[in-house]
Amino acid sequence: MQHEVTNNQPLLGKNGRIIEEGWARRPVWKYGRSMVKGTAFRIKEWEYYAIVNQDEQWATAVTFSDLGYAGVFAIAYIDLKTGRVSQTDAIAPLTLGKLGIPATSTEDHELAWANKHIRIALVKRGEERHIMYACPSLDLGDGIIGLDVDITLKQPSSLESMTIATSWKKNRTCFYHNEKVNCLGATGTIRRGTALQRLPLGSTFGVLDWGRGKWTYRNTWYWASCSGTVEQVPFGLNLGYGFTDRSPASENVIIYDSVVHKLREVTFEYGSYLEEWTIRDDEGRLDLVFQPVTDRSSHFNLLLIASEQHQIFGHFSGRCTLDNGNTIVVDKIAGFAEEVANRW
Repeated sequence: MQHEVTNNQPLLGKNGRIIEEGWARRPVWKYGRSMVKGTAFRIKEWEYYAIVNQDEQWATAVTFSDLGYAGVFAIAYIDLKTGRVSQTDAIAPLTLGKLGIPATSTEDHELAWANKHIRIALVKRGEERHIMYACPSLDLGDGIIGLDVDITLKQPSSLESMTIATSWKKNRTCFYHNEKVNCLGATGTIRRGTALQRLPLGSTFGVLDWGRGKWTYRNTWYWASCSGTVEQVPFGLNLGYGFTDRSPASENVIIYDSVVHKLREVTFEYGSYLEEWTIRDDEGRLDLVFQPVTDRSSHFNLLLIASEQHQIFGHFSGRCTLDNGNTIVVDKIAGFAEEVANRW
């Protein structure tokens, strides 16, 4: 079943359960921490941005998250030509909802965090998201030290997104509320070492992964995403599974010319992370090959909390069928596919 929710409504009822589970083309659910049943240690709130330049084959990403036990912040730069990954992480203990992360993705807001090594600021105003982050000591290779990103992402009201609200069978008060926004046109600058690059509109695209939830202790998910153009028309994919009971809806969509085209279930098939992946759906509308370039991996184990993450950057090729039956041919669009296992 792919239950589409169209009416604005609170996310949770008084019993802490999602009132109406399903998916939507825009944010329709209103989340509030006060409605979550259980300890604040279980609440997860995050904003993640990945920005990919299809012309020059590089990507950069930033994470701003409150996982209850701790705030986790990360900056990464990926060179898709050489496969080099440069990244840095920081942890702030026991944040427990104190970072000022907003309840909705649509309201204007400012988020900021910094330590001696990195600084992050995320500002939303109207249809623009201003993404600023830097790590002066980040080693990008070839003697290049330092990364400074100042990018504005355009999110017009006409751009549909993949929004979902689902829960876990074993505990319906544990839930996942998520919005993935693909095809965000990017402008601004990126400084690598002393070299400043200006980004004209049309060369670079971003994706936002916005999420709020109360998770079970152990969980694993699979997620793939890309944003670019096909014959100069904006095109994107959001594909994922393995997380929560997806009986009401999956999060699998094609985005073409700002419109979401809904898929049912997908499967990723691969051997090792850097071997070729195949990605198909259960209706014959998706037939993709993902060719990996590099593994942006990270892991930590702090006894009670642990994470093993493999975010593979590479290229998608194949065909996708839209809701109207038209076929889109995809040829080496840069993006990523990941497998993540958490205990937290």
